[in-house]
Amino acid sequence: MLTVYSDDHRLQNARFELIDGKLLPPFENPLRADRILTQVLQMGLGEVLPIEDFGLEPILRVHDPHYVAFLQRAWQDWVMAHGEYDALPLNWAVRTMRHDRVPETIDAGTPITSGTWEAVTASVNVALTAQKQMTQGVEAAFALCRPPGHHAAKDFYGGYCFLNNAAIAAQAFRDAGAERVAVLDLDYHHGNGTQAIFYDRSDVLFISLHSHPSQEFPYFLGFEDELGEGKGEGYNQNYPLPVGTDWDKYQVALGDALSRIKAYDPDVVVLSLGVDTFEHDPISDFKFKSDDYLKIGVELASLKKPTLFVMEGGYAIEQIGVNVVNVLLGFENA
Repeated sequence: MLTVYSDDHRLQNARFELIDGKLLPPFENPLRADRILTQVLQMGLGEVLPIEDFGLEPILRVHDPHYVAFLQRAWQDWVMAHGEYDALPLNWAVRTMRHDRVPETIDAGTPITSGTWEAVTASVNVALTAQKQMTQGVEAAFALCRPPGHHAAKDFYGGYCFLNNAAIAAQAFRDAGAERVAVLDLDYHHGNGTQAIFYDRSDVLFISLHSHPSQEFPYFLGFEDELGEGKGEGYNQNYPLPVGTDWDKYQVALGDALSRIKAYDPDVVVLSLGVDTFEHDPISDFKFKSDDYLKIGVELASLKKPTLFVMEGGYAIEQIGVNVVNVLLGFENA
């Protein structure tokens, strides 16, 4: 399988994040992509390509121009106001507050650093380079994106995500002529950003299997009754699962999700791949074992569709490479 990768992911390297009242080294760090790439090479998965630069146009097909401009200048604005240290939250938009006003202060639940803009645009270019290869005939590709993207919506970020790599790739497939695209999100956390982007559209089916939002981030999206709206009604499906879910229980939900995708009959599948479902993940609570990821790959191959794998979460550093590559090997060898 073709892999696309960029060293520029290392430019997003925050010093700490705020978790449960403590400033801790970030779980989302450069070692994640490094370990995955090492395993890709050790297992001889296939060619590893560098990125092409696609500029801002495909990003602006998905994200609000004012939001993109904010990300471009956020670090410089922060340094001028506060100094050269990681940008962390000053305010949060919550229910009952107005959402038609944009404050001048930064809201940064996910740290912004000096290299954030370069890293996130490189991550987008990873996804778009893989997407372009598929439009030229490659049947399956792995976009080794970092930072991840599925929590980023049209005009907000969070959960380690700034630009939505999977959504940008899905839109790029549409712009290249695909009539229908399915986005399947298998991260432990609900892909709230991707859902929000496509919620009123029927040309992109969004399905997510994840830990129940009453128990886990992002808390306010990912429930069963979120089915889309307007033209998108019936084209959004969530499978929230209880903490402690293992492969046997997960497989039932995955089978139903794959049946829905087969009925939709997309031209291409974009797979938001998170392996934070692993039993030893430090910030998640599913019970997958490394061999279970081989089974996921086999299940995905049953769709018999061109598939773009886009890297999302997974924070058990020692096992992340094995778990990710097991999905890809299971898919390739099915």
